[in-house]
Amino acid sequence: MRMRSSDNVLKRKQANKMSVGLKLPLAVLTDSYKATHYLQYPPSSKMVAYGEFRSGYARDKADTRLVFHGMRYLVEQYLSRQWTESDVTQADTFFRTHMGPDNSKFPFPRGMFLKFVNENQGYFPVKLECLQEGTCIHPHVPVYQITSEGEYSTLCTFMETLLTMVWYPTTVATLSRRCRDLIEEAFEKTVDLGRESPLLGSRLHDFGFRGCTCVEQSILGGTAHLLNFDGTDTLSAAYYAQFVLNNGVPVASSVPATEHSVMTAWATEKEAIDNMLEHFGAGIFSVVMDSYDYAEALSEVLPSVAAKKVEKGGFMILRPDSGDPLEAVLAALHAAEKVFGADVNQKGYKVPRGCGVIQGDGIGYDSLSKIIDGVVEAGFSLEACAFGMGGGLLQRVNRDTMSFATKLSHIVYKDGSTADLMKAPKSDPSKASLPGILAVRRVDGVPTAFPADAPEMQHVDNLLQVVYDGRPCKDDWEDFTGVRRRVAEEWSALPKTANVISHGLRHKMVQIAHDRRVSAEN
Repeated sequence: MRMRSSDNVLKRKQANKMSVGLKLPLAVLTDSYKATHYLQYPPSSKMVAYGEFRSGYARDKADTRLVFHGMRYLVEQYLSRQWTESDVTQADTFFRTHMGPDNSKFPFPRGMFLKFVNENQGYFPVKLECLQEGTCIHPHVPVYQITSEGEYSTLCTFMETLLTMVWYPTTVATLSRRCRDLIEEAFEKTVDLGRESPLLGSRLHDFGFRGCTCVEQSILGGTAHLLNFDGTDTLSAAYYAQFVLNNGVPVASSVPATEHSVMTAWATEKEAIDNMLEHFGAGIFSVVMDSYDYAEALSEVLPSVAAKKVEKGGFMILRPDSGDPLEAVLAALHAAEKVFGADVNQKGYKVPRGCGVIQGDGIGYDSLSKIIDGVVEAGFSLEACAFGMGGGLLQRVNRDTMSFATKLSHIVYKDGSTADLMKAPKSDPSKASLPGILAVRRVDGVPTAFPADAPEMQHVDNLLQVVYDGRPCKDDWEDFTGVRRRVAEEWSALPKTANVISHGLRHKMVQIAHDRRVSAEN
């Protein structure tokens, strides 16, 4: 549903307020060599480039699904910003000093920049198409396509550096979703309501803000995680998702929790927990238990506060923060069972009464899987466990985790001749790119790459939708609730692996490779 114009203005104002950049000239938000490419490309009247992920998460070949997310942020915060003459002047001053060893002047397309500042209200002169936020795909499906024409054609890949940054929220969203798969499977096995349990959304909590390199990273990564879970301590992401992406509707939650500084500020851990019970005992609260001696805290301190905890009636979460993660979790569960008792649910697994555990130290995909298996093997329901993921969620990923790349795929030369372009390195065939102007449609529900002019694309919606066309043109981005819904529906429906390059596109790749070999031989 298209929003009222007044709502659109408000949303743009909110997005602008969220800007956390350093206000650098847009001309320097790229790689140095990008500034010189306008002189390196052959004379042309049109260029097209696209971006893709070339592998599944961490090269996993058994499950290559991924969750595309984050382009809205890049479009609103960067691509839609108007350049000014001051931006170009500042860039000119910089590039005059950005010289090589021979002190030669570093070139940049100053004339083109000034031209679109004066003739296009400062908007960067390209068209950008991309998949909808939250679309679930496999590697090699184009996630965006950028087109430049006329005198600006050689600026096609100038914004590649910024647009490539979509790798980060997409990778975090994918990792978070894979973790949810692990948790969902265990819930289905050990929790009475299975995947329908309202507890499931809080089982993986984002602890990653303090491990981020900057506030902007926390927003992008933290929001990506919130596509799959509603538990977070990364307030920057929770606020952004709620007020910029979801029309003020809340999307995230947390609970009062101690840290070691709180525990050690009191004379004893018992006093610290008594204070928590006074303030939060009727609700859900978390207490870190290993400031001194974790085993003693479980065997001596926990029983000493049990009566008061039961009287208050709330839910106490025990948090270990050192030692072997699986051993620490099991120790907490056994202690909770001993002190408060446990019930056996309908599926035959133990659920401690009014007490659980959250493990936030050393959590990654592999360790999460190991802990879940250990908890289930010990006879406990996973509803008694939650997990906190910090650096393993927002920091321990990079562009190579799912091998993201942007490549030029089509050119119209000045004389009107055209060429579909394809990178095909002999030394690493996995880095081959797709040729031509591309489109994406579903085949049996699976997003699949096609040549844009393929017969199969006739009368079919292209999943690559225009979100910027020489100026901002999209003011009806789907709200965060809708994106969440898309992720949940598409992820479970998508096969774990699929052939996503259409027959026509694959034939074109083979033909281009053949023609290149013939040309080289001659």
